[in-house]
Parts: sequence; structure tokens; C-alpha cells
Amino acid sequence: MNRTIIPLIILLSACSANRAIPQASYVELINEVPDKSRCRYLGEIVGSQGNWFTGDFTSNENLIIGARNELRNKAYQLGGNVVHVQNMSNTNAWGSLGTTNTTVVGKAYRCR
Repeated sequence: MNRTIIPLIILLSACSANRAIPQASYVELINEVPDKSRCRYLGEIVGSQGNWFTGDFTSNENLIIGARNELRNKAYQLGGNVVHVQNMSNTNAWGSLGTTNTTVVGKAYRCR
């Protein structure tokens, strides 16, 4: 295989959004605090996509989707099915062409 193709393949794969594991795709992201009489708090979680190297090559849409998918994955690993999204932030690396990282912070819950 041509030596220039391998770095290109790695770079292009870094540009796609983090994937949600199949079971985590059912985790619901909400903006309001869930009904605490129906939900048990499991913990605070953080999802992130992008870095100073791959961020410029990843679309803003994939940065957001990837961060949200990572949040879903972490909630599912805790046993959660709902995430109250508390904050989302975008950062730019020095000298970048735009957003290089998206981070989403939330609280995971198990709701009936």
C-alpha cells in the first residue's frame, strides 16, 4: 500500500462523528430536569469530539453529533436512559480555521 494513503485514511476516519453504540442510541437527551419522582440520578457525564489536530478537518455537525453520541454512550454505560444536557461549548485551537472541539456536559438518569 502506498505510504501516503495510510495517513490520509487515518485523517479521514478522524473526521467522522463518534458513533453511539447501538443500545445507547435510545438514550434521550433533554434540556429540562427530569421528574425526580420517576428518575434516579446516576452521575455527571461529559461527551467530547475533536482536538487540535483533527478539529479543523471535522465538520461542525460531526463535532456536535460525536460529542452527543459520546454522552449517550457514557449514560448507557452507567445504566441511564435519559441525559439532562446542562452545557455545550465549542473551542478553537490557536491558529485553527474554526471550531476544533465540542464538549457536552450532562447528568445521567435512569427513568421509568
